[in-house]
Amino acid sequence: MEEKKKCFPRFYFTSSSDLLDILSNGNMPQKIMRFMSKIFQAIENLELKDSGDQRPIAVGMHTNVGIEYIEFTSPLKLIGKVENYMQQVIDSMKSSLRDIAGASLKRLASLGKEKWLTMDPAQTTLLINMLTWTKDVETAFGKVKSNPMAMKEAHVNQVKMLSDLIKMV
Repeated sequence: MEEKKKCFPRFYFTSSSDLLDILSNGNMPQKIMRFMSKIFQAIENLELKDSGDQRPIAVGMHTNVGIEYIEFTSPLKLIGKVENYMQQVIDSMKSSLRDIAGASLKRLASLGKEKWLTMDPAQTTLLINMLTWTKDVETAFGKVKSNPMAMKEAHVNQVKMLSDLIKMV
């Protein structure tokens, strides 16, 4: 079991009995979905579609925090050993979230914050909000030499955006 944990370190977060169950059912991904929340934080399970043979295709993930579903931008066939396809699941999660975040950033620029706010998964919305805040602060720092009030103006802008958000909520 130690070798399996070395191959896929997230197995360290599971008990020995759970890991034995995961490894013994690794060729039937449907049976290991009940362990997803022990392997991945805030992931309840994967959305699986039948592929016509014994192994399903993962097309998205369901969170266990609220009700949220994130579709993978590229479906993933769960083949091979469980520790290998679970690593591929991580890679698919990352690439999907990167693609969704890129599209979200473009939507924010074209639609404005009020329309954009509810269009994407919460984690993507939080990420894009942090990106825009960081960009605004860095821009203000860059303007300080030519405009000593740049940080104060950035602060006023941030307070206005937060007030607008409070009104929306």
